[in-house]
Amino acid sequence: MTLPVPSQDALQVSQQLQTLIHTEIAANAGVIPFSRYMEMALYTPGLGYYSGGSAKLGADGDFTTAPEMSSLFGATLAQVAQQLFEQTTTEIMEFGAGSGKLAFDILSECQFSNIPITRYFIVELSGELRARQEQRLKDFPQVVWLSEMPDAFSGVVLGNEVLDAMPIELAVKSEEGWTRLGVATKQSEAQDFQLVKMDATADNAINLAAQIPDASELAIGYISEVHPVAIGFMHSIAAMLLAGKADSGHAGVAIWLDYGFPAHEYYLPQRDKGTLMCHYRHHAHPDPFYLPGLQDITAHVDFTAMAIAGVEAGLHLLSYTSQAGFLLGAGITDVLSRIAVEDSRDYLPASNAVQKMVSPAEMGELFKVLILGAAPELTGKLTEQLLHHDRSYRL
Repeated sequence: MTLPVPSQDALQVSQQLQTLIHTEIAANAGVIPFSRYMEMALYTPGLGYYSGGSAKLGADGDFTTAPEMSSLFGATLAQVAQQLFEQTTTEIMEFGAGSGKLAFDILSECQFSNIPITRYFIVELSGELRARQEQRLKDFPQVVWLSEMPDAFSGVVLGNEVLDAMPIELAVKSEEGWTRLGVATKQSEAQDFQLVKMDATADNAINLAAQIPDASELAIGYISEVHPVAIGFMHSIAAMLLAGKADSGHAGVAIWLDYGFPAHEYYLPQRDKGTLMCHYRHHAHPDPFYLPGLQDITAHVDFTAMAIAGVEAGLHLLSYTSQAGFLLGAGITDVLSRIAVEDSRDYLPASNAVQKMVSPAEMGELFKVLILGAAPELTGKLTEQLLHHDRSYRL
């Protein structure tokens, strides 16, 4: 594996983080769950991937997201929010706001199209990211930053590529059943990590195979991810929206856009090493132990597990579809048509970005959209558009 060489400063940051992780391992009888390793690699204050100071998105970062690709993505979501405001409050809450680009595009579209929006909440734990967001969004007084999820909310919740970044558990099937994989220090290389089976007694509190369909039929040695943190997060979102409905009478709606599969596609027999993937300087590779703190670590989303978690917690499944179906149904081509075809300087990049977002060979099929809400159904024109592309039956 040949990857770009980091700067000395970046390398020192990674080494500091590695030392902290090794210390954590030593303090926990020589092994920590993979979820804890992933949490430290991504979120350790000042050192973790998402809480450090390096660029994450765009040409200078490690990967590109749809909002970074084109402002048309955010403009389309603003149009969706306008229709949802018929049944929710005129507020938006975004998780995983990153650079603030999506918020900027949504608020700019609201301004352009006279869409009334009272407040735009950003739930942000990273002081460094909040500072970047504050700079980008300084001209929008509607923006309010929160350090934690509120108890009640009844507007529109947005999360673009949020669920994939939540710490996951790695599980392996053995003769004795399913066991968590943990992270230990390599004895021969004091500065490196390795995956090891955890003591089976540590798994008594969780049923690792609960979200894996036909788990008993998978081969011995099968490795995959399970998502207890994301499932817990969905329970919290449900509690917040249900409390919001009880308080205000408005039915909040949550929209999750991410890459992933329904469970019957996620846990295929041939996908026996899971979906774990790392991103470093626009290179994708499977080694989660490469320069912790300097690379993203993600896993595809099990959308069946997310939908079940939301429904079991009291929400209604309103739609599940591909990103292509969602964006086309929501009118992204209408937003694109505002740019004159003759204006090749602006139209061609915008058209190319839309093509990438909706093409089955690009993001259109791999990325899915899950919509859950405190109301039994969506209202207005959006219902008809989304039902035309709905794939809830595949969950």
